[in-house]
Amino acid sequence: MLKNRTVEMVEVGPRDGLQNETRIVSTADKLALIHRAIDFGVRRIEVTSFVNPKKVPQLADAEDLVAMLPDRGDVTYIGLVLNRRGAERALATGRIDELGAVCVTSDSFGIRNQGQNSDESLAAAMEIVALAKAAGRGGQITIATAFGCPFEGEIAIDRVVEMAKRAADASPREIALADTIGVGVPARVSEMVGRVREAVGDLPVRVHFHNTRGTGIANVWAAVNEGAATVDASLGGLGGCPFAPGAAGNVATEDVIYMLEKSGVETGIALPQVVEAAGWLAGVMGRALPAMVSKAPAFP
Repeated sequence: MLKNRTVEMVEVGPRDGLQNETRIVSTADKLALIHRAIDFGVRRIEVTSFVNPKKVPQLADAEDLVAMLPDRGDVTYIGLVLNRRGAERALATGRIDELGAVCVTSDSFGIRNQGQNSDESLAAAMEIVALAKAAGRGGQITIATAFGCPFEGEIAIDRVVEMAKRAADASPREIALADTIGVGVPARVSEMVGRVREAVGDLPVRVHFHNTRGTGIANVWAAVNEGAATVDASLGGLGGCPFAPGAAGNVATEDVIYMLEKSGVETGIALPQVVEAAGWLAGVMGRALPAMVSKAPAFP
């Protein structure tokens, strides 16, 4: 029995979809991607990340891009930040509605990704939420490497639940569980989402899956069945992490929409427009994209 009949989608293509691409995408094309996402119905978009441009050159235009965002009161623009400096940059733009803070389950990944161990990353994430609230903005916390770390392997569910409980004390908009390297499987997803939902009370749970091992879509379904309220996806299935060896693309927006809508779960997204946008993005990237639905004939 489905616990949710309506799921909110977050389009992460402009940030997570592009961050690991070696071919620099123009600011104009990133802006066009955001416009297309709004047109096909997404109302929360992860537009960029305020990180060190030397480490993630693809996102060096963060401030320039944000300055050009369309003025839409019905759209939430999310900026990913890893520390106080990033949060201050995002808030200084005056155009970011929500700060996306990230903590990590393993010390090894945290040191490489954020220069912090696991506990330090959680403390920083909670501080970022406080900064966002003080500025009249929203704040969310993502627990990265929730299902596995490329350096330390399996992560105990108890560790993730413990971090979620502590993160909930900051009263973020939601707690997100991220399968950063795409090692999750449906049975583990079901258990983790269920336990985290129980641990954080009324806070919504969001999920973020990579399709590295072909389990991404199945994991989305398992999470939604356990009551996940929000699902991240990337147009065309683009994505990856510069600090996670072997991490492949995010679950594709068009694939997730097809599965959910055909299963009776409302997303508010127009699939034909998503497929058209994916075709446009493939042209921008100069190659076929990983998503399946945009390669298949329309049905019915």
